[in-house]
Amino acid sequence: MKRCPECRRDYYDDTLSFCLEDGTPLVYGVSDEHIPVEDEPQTAILSEPESAGGQVGNEAATQAQIYTTDQTAVYPSGIAEVPQIKGFDRRLLLAPLALAAIVLGGFFGYRYLNAADTEQVNSIAVLPFENRSGNADTDYLSDGLAESLIYRLSQLPGLKVSPTSTVLRYKGSQSDVAVIARELEVDAIMSGRLAQRGDDLTISVELIDARTKKLIWAEQYDRKMSDLLATQREIATTITQKLELKLSGSDAKGITKKYTDNNEAYQLYLRGRYSFGKRTKDEMLRAVEYFQQAIKLDPKFALAHARIAETYGSMPAYPYMSPKEAFPPAKAAALKALEIDPTLSEAHTFLAYCLIIYDWNWVEGESSFKRAIVLDPNNSAAHFRYGQIYLMPTGRFDEGIAEIKRGLELEPLDINMGGTLSSAYFFAGRRDEALEQARKTFEIEPGHPIGRWILSQAYLEKGMYEESLAHNEQWLQTDPISQFALRDAGISYAKLGWRDKAEEMIARLREIAKTQYIPTTRIASIYGALGDMDKAFVELEKGFEARDWELYRSNVEPYMNPLRDDPRFKVLVKRLNLPE
Repeated sequence: MKRCPECRRDYYDDTLSFCLEDGTPLVYGVSDEHIPVEDEPQTAILSEPESAGGQVGNEAATQAQIYTTDQTAVYPSGIAEVPQIKGFDRRLLLAPLALAAIVLGGFFGYRYLNAADTEQVNSIAVLPFENRSGNADTDYLSDGLAESLIYRLSQLPGLKVSPTSTVLRYKGSQSDVAVIARELEVDAIMSGRLAQRGDDLTISVELIDARTKKLIWAEQYDRKMSDLLATQREIATTITQKLELKLSGSDAKGITKKYTDNNEAYQLYLRGRYSFGKRTKDEMLRAVEYFQQAIKLDPKFALAHARIAETYGSMPAYPYMSPKEAFPPAKAAALKALEIDPTLSEAHTFLAYCLIIYDWNWVEGESSFKRAIVLDPNNSAAHFRYGQIYLMPTGRFDEGIAEIKRGLELEPLDINMGGTLSSAYFFAGRRDEALEQARKTFEIEPGHPIGRWILSQAYLEKGMYEESLAHNEQWLQTDPISQFALRDAGISYAKLGWRDKAEEMIARLREIAKTQYIPTTRIASIYGALGDMDKAFVELEKGFEARDWELYRSNVEPYMNPLRDDPRFKVLVKRLNLPE
């Protein structure tokens, strides 16, 4: 890094010799706190737009930056950095070239790299932004800005955008962009850095064609925190321009749509999304609080209402809340979001989630899922949930698998979707494919509870009871209260003839039920494996009274196979109001 000793301005382009503000020779320097500064990509600072009050197009002044992946500075004229010539100080040559670039940049108004040579980009991944603030408490800003850009870009029907849940695994990763792009199956990678100092905000962004490793576009935004909303919209709009996407008026609305005009509400929303992403009970409850605070500042913030629906609706699955605690507020929040904005795909998705899983209202639930997909064809959750929650339980296996795969195409590394695809194969009787998919999902992240559970289920359905037992005993060593592991270990013990050990798993589940919600259908499945049908149906009846969140798929659930031929099972399933 170089610094002007007069105005203290920092420059990250080692080819510059003189300050662009006052012409003072630059010197190599460190921060005011004398802390070594991390290496930055070489930067050509071309110009600062000039207008009254430092505004350009009603936005704060923006510094253009151009990078290349091989650290060679490239100027608008197309001149690259001159290689070092032995015995010759290249700065003597580069100084006039840099000055020429500055003049040309100011004259022609260059702000972005010309992307004319870039191949058509049909897919993109926005990686979590690097937080350069030196304060972990502002991670919500760096992560939130990336997620907001993902959300806006995903509104474009012609562009595949990797969702947040998939790209978060690359936070802090030093992996090569080509490797990341290959894993995510995308053409381009966008990365960025964010630094907050008081009310000042600096956002640096670059977009790289992963196929060629060529830079498509890069820019630095020096703004105020109050400009965060406008800056986010500007970045998204610029990306569409750089990728030369042809937008109709309706398609462009998703990029420029204002979900709120209240910057403070927006920051609370980002905090909520950050907390939700951690998926612990305390953080998910904290997410609801943040969304509620955002709504107090802007009651018309429909997206915040929809996220409350998503958070509450997800709680029973972990399980952090009972269905009777979670689903009524989830449904109310989804309906409120749609009252404010009937075009919000996320609100339709989680309304459908509540209608089917809790209300057992299949007709209206399917209608909501279909509406969500029409409004946003790139809504991976809508495709995935439609297949998982409606199509598979109603026996439409081929359609359900296709929808789950569509969601997985959008999020190829999503553990939940990969696991659900394995379950879908089970429902369809395709056990070999189910086991293969379960192994693939498990290998993505061996410690993930969904990956562990789905592999356990695969072993059970293939009759590999010893493998299932070994898998779950190992799991219980690290997580002794895992409901998934206790249930599947209980079934494995029952199938291997170890009744006392199976009943021990039931006892442990009952003990856990004193402090957290447990779907009693899980206990019923162990009793079913033991052949204790009367006890199984006592627990199953309790589950119906509590509206256990797993009941909606009882008609195809493999765990219910031992109970399926009992007349009592058919009577109970009829109460689910499944379509004929």
